[in-house]
Amino acid sequence: MDLKEENAISGDPSAHWYYISKGRAIKALLGRQPIEELLDVGAGSGVFSKMLVDEGCAAKATCLDPNYADEFIGKRRTDKVAYVRNIDAVEADTVLMIDVIEHVDDDVALLRDYVRRAEPGTRFLISVPAFQSLWSSHDEFLERRRRYRLSDLRDTVEASGLTPLRMRYFFGLLFPAAAVMRLAEKNNQNDAPTSQLKSAPDWLNKSLIALHKLECAALLPLNKLAGVTAFCLAEKPRALAQDKKAA
Repeated sequence: MDLKEENAISGDPSAHWYYISKGRAIKALLGRQPIEELLDVGAGSGVFSKMLVDEGCAAKATCLDPNYADEFIGKRRTDKVAYVRNIDAVEADTVLMIDVIEHVDDDVALLRDYVRRAEPGTRFLISVPAFQSLWSSHDEFLERRRRYRLSDLRDTVEASGLTPLRMRYFFGLLFPAAAVMRLAEKNNQNDAPTSQLKSAPDWLNKSLIALHKLECAALLPLNKLAGVTAFCLAEKPRALAQDKKAA
């Protein structure tokens, strides 16, 4: 999760409708399978890892970001959440890559590197911005390379050596408004790159939390049509371990 996006809201991300709603979608997609150890790649402040640990969904988490300063690591670390700049092996049973792979030129190579270091059976939950037609100054502000359809995300995930388990769009209720905003922006080519994620008045924040709570419960299990975000829950095949033993 990009720190530039979190900084744009000028407040606690764990209280913002976007992060609360996305956190609920993450929790729903992961399901009830216990998580002994979570690795959050490109974690930023670690808002989603902290949500999962605080809600008892994960026993502990490691937030990984090469841009962490020593002071940040020392100040944020707790008994259950650690912050590191690099790792040698993926020892977690679940890996989060929330809005990460769209920032690099070779998304398959980045994902494959973590898959290679993970044990068979490790789950990966990946999210990316959806639909290239929604490209805007917000994407340029965040230095993204691309947006994805579910089919694009599936191709990337499979090319990295993972098996997709669940694929869904989220923030589908925002899709029409986002499309209109993108169209208006394209008609005004003078706009400088800027974040479109802002802090919201309390009434609007609460309304959007309630709206997307409903979407998470009613539409997320079915939504393969449209949304602002695309998710894929995938797994490193267990058969790889059996093949190695047989060899």
